[in-house]
Amino acid sequence: MELEPRNKHKIIALLDKGVKIPNPMTLYLDDDVQVDQISGDGVTIYPGCRIYGSKTVLSRGAEIGFEGPVTLEDCQVGPRVELKGGYFRKSVFLEKANMGLGAHVREGSILEEQSGGAHCVGLKQTILFPFATLGSLINFCDCLLAGGTSRKDHSEVGSAYIHFNFSAAGDKITPSLFGDVPRGVMLNQPPIFLGGQGGAVGPIRVGFGNVVSAGTILRKDVSNERRLIMGKAHRGGELPLGLNRYAGLSRMLEKNLFYLAGLVALEQWYRYVRRDFFHGEELGYPVYNGALDNLRLARGERFKRLKAVAEKLSESVHHDEQERVRNRKLEFYRNVDAVCRVFEDLDDLPSANRHRDAFLEALEVGKKDGDSDYIKVIQGLPEAVSTNGTRWLQAIVDDRCRRAAEVLPGLNLFGKSEKLP
Repeated sequence: MELEPRNKHKIIALLDKGVKIPNPMTLYLDDDVQVDQISGDGVTIYPGCRIYGSKTVLSRGAEIGFEGPVTLEDCQVGPRVELKGGYFRKSVFLEKANMGLGAHVREGSILEEQSGGAHCVGLKQTILFPFATLGSLINFCDCLLAGGTSRKDHSEVGSAYIHFNFSAAGDKITPSLFGDVPRGVMLNQPPIFLGGQGGAVGPIRVGFGNVVSAGTILRKDVSNERRLIMGKAHRGGELPLGLNRYAGLSRMLEKNLFYLAGLVALEQWYRYVRRDFFHGEELGYPVYNGALDNLRLARGERFKRLKAVAEKLSESVHHDEQERVRNRKLEFYRNVDAVCRVFEDLDDLPSANRHRDAFLEALEVGKKDGDSDYIKVIQGLPEAVSTNGTRWLQAIVDDRCRRAAEVLPGLNLFGKSEKLP
């Protein structure tokens, strides 16, 4: 009996358009895969790979499976991306992003230009800004990492690092910001270094330029910048266990709302700034749409987690608590939907428009020579222009945080400025 690969006609069509498939018999193509969304310009699919989904895109120069088999499901892969081995689902990889053998990258993840990780890295709901680099044996879910100006000056996470994103109470309202969106997108901030065999207990925020020594577990925000942070062992002992008490509710909510506001600002950045850079590519449009879909997915994930905690709050009110504490919990429970709606509204913000318009006008001047290199153009902007761009995005973040706080007056959120210095 003659054996044939599944969807042989699609594999032949890919070969005919120039895709390199060293062993076509070992390639599995799902029925939904669209041949016209796989470039024939330098794409290589190594033996043992499985490709699923009508939204899967492989742009020019992409290499899939060099170190081991790859399973790819509804991912948008940009130019010259290398996915060397592992499982990738509903994620976006921009130009020259890369992941090593044993990667496990799932929905809500966006790896921007030249970012990536070594072997055995797990990501979900993770956003890496350009150049960010992850070592090996890492779990880095539910967070955003910015900082750095090049492949020689990049934010880095050392091997065996964990972002602790799941609480003992079973919650995941734990998104952490390493850097921030308004300044991070300008690609001019000092890198962040998180030392190996360490971790961070989300949700936290860490400023640009900080170096965290190996073995350190971050449990609090580091709002200062350009500091060396050295951890110490957690004090031993035993204490009564009180799950679902949510003693630090206001602090947790602030971190979640600030993260959501950053996602709103980043989506505006994609819509107004990044869009044209994508459209110059052969398959840039579906990759761009994939990024927008994942940003929406990221917001939806945070809504889901907030609402799950709100449901618990109505059950966690204890008669032995102070009335003020009970009222705060019930206030969030009753208003969580209204809080989420604050971040669903993506309408323009008039107070930010003057900064946005001035920035976009200067950006067009920066692109006057037809340069489509996103990193080169953004890093080539004068400081005054970059500052306007940051003011635009920061105004969006501040506005969303203020509006969310107004929905929950009893929790006294953002009593102090949420801007990192």
